Amino acid sequence: MPSKLRWGIAALLFASTTINYIDRQTFSVLAPHLQTEFHWSNSDFALIVIAFRIAYAFGQTASGRFLDRLGTRRGLLYMVGWYSLAAMVTSLATGLKSFAAMRFLLGCGESGNWPGAAKTVAEWFPHRERGWAVAIYDSGSAIGGAIAPVLVLWLYTSFGTWRPAFLITGSLGLLWMLAWWRLYPKGGGPYRQDESPAQRAPMRSLLNMRKTWGIILGRSLTDPVWFFITDWFAVYLVAKGFRLEDTIAGFWVPFLAADFGNFAGGGFSSWLIARGWPVVRARKLVVVVGGIGMAMLGATVGLQGFAGIVALFAVATFCYAALSTMMLALAADLYPSGSVASVSGMSGTGAGIGTIVSTFLIGAVSDRYSFEPVLLAASCVPLVAVILVLWLVNETPRNSRAA
Repeated sequence: MPSKLRWGIAALLFASTTINYIDRQTFSVLAPHLQTEFHWSNSDFALIVIAFRIAYAFGQTASGRFLDRLGTRRGLLYMVGWYSLAAMVTSLATGLKSFAAMRFLLGCGESGNWPGAAKTVAEWFPHRERGWAVAIYDSGSAIGGAIAPVLVLWLYTSFGTWRPAFLITGSLGLLWMLAWWRLYPKGGGPYRQDESPAQRAPMRSLLNMRKTWGIILGRSLTDPVWFFITDWFAVYLVAKGFRLEDTIAGFWVPFLAADFGNFAGGGFSSWLIARGWPVVRARKLVVVVGGIGMAMLGATVGLQGFAGIVALFAVATFCYAALSTMMLALAADLYPSGSVASVSGMSGTGAGIGTIVSTFLIGAVSDRYSFEPVLLAASCVPLVAVILVLWLVNETPRNSRAA
């Protein structure tokens, strides 16, 4: 297959992730205004976030298996269509229950993005290029997170209400569907393997592997830190005494830092592999550095200045993104293409469960105490994740000749 085609597919994966995060972040950016209009506490806000997280968490295992059976071309098309419509319908919400229901539907659809993207990379890219490919599509989360505040607040101020923001951002996915269906070949990529039911590993067999649990636990303990930032950053800044409208200049910095982190992690590991490093060892080195860097988030506890807070959040998101890129790449490295989406989906479910628990605790702790205990915990948990990944993921990748 021509090189331009596979990098074009990577660009479409980046676009789907960007749109995915714009749709997701629309609610978070509008949260302070919605909290005022509907008189929600932080605990109320947490319930709506949890509704999304429940669907997103358990949906990833289901969507991963769905994508392994249906294939990436049709599977991703259906998932993007689902969450785009769910995002648009959110414009009709009228209160706590309806917002929770709409966010649940959004989570069901968005759950397929990462398993589908991981499967696509496994089918189209050799080992030495997968770090870059994962960095491209995963960086869409940071770009989407950076675009959302500017776009959504502009829509809010332009229309004088929040409803058009959900309708307009949700419609972006419909445009993506047209491009995906036109570009993606029916036969799949050159690294696609036999995906018949006989060659697809049962879920029980996958769960009996140490490396599967290393990937699941690694994501379960690090993704909640990222989602704390994406879901709560605006609320946290307001709690620190900043006006949301005055923070736009710096609000996007942690998300931009995450974008650089994706490429730093993916590029550095690919550079090591190209120079003869074993694939898994190269991925693990980035995981270690990323986990240590995420611990810097705890230093924000003693800061009051906006610039210092933003800088430390940026360090944490940069390091998280580098680590996250490796966790996503490992699924493609260690499993045949017929099981990649399933493993990626299970790790996403673990990450989602961890995020649900952390979201509940963040709402309760921040209402009763402050965000300081949350920040301290968020700086320690990634170090545990690093230890578990080093211990459990110790196998060589499949198809090393393709590296």
